[in-house]
Amino acid sequence: MNEISKFNQQQVERINAIRGFNVPNINVGDTVAVKYSISEGSTSRIQTFQGIVIAKTKALSNYCATFTVRKISSGVGIERKFPVYLPSITGIDILRSGSVRRAKLYYLRNLTGKSSKIKEKSEKPAA
Repeated sequence: MNEISKFNQQQVERINAIRGFNVPNINVGDTVAVKYSISEGSTSRIQTFQGIVIAKTKALSNYCATFTVRKISSGVGIERKFPVYLPSITGIDILRSGSVRRAKLYYLRNLTGKSSKIKEKSEKPAA
């Protein structure tokens, strides 16, 4: 392993130790609830952003990876891009695993209602 990879791995382990949880394996099409802390003046609170993962990026180092979550709020589409190892993220819950055939789901921006639903991943029975 080269020096940069070692450094990135140390940073990931440090952030996971601070946050107290490891990042789950997030895939495009999953419905996730991202909990992150917000500081407003002297107070801080935890806010949840729940939606469908429409894109995932991986930089040269896994330390800089991001994922984009999209939700519909009051009929308006909202997208938020989260760095995977952002220290203010306090939890990531995978609510549903979606079955998709594309790496980026940008086509969901033009769809509304039932047409924007994603099929749930079906578990194959053990043979």
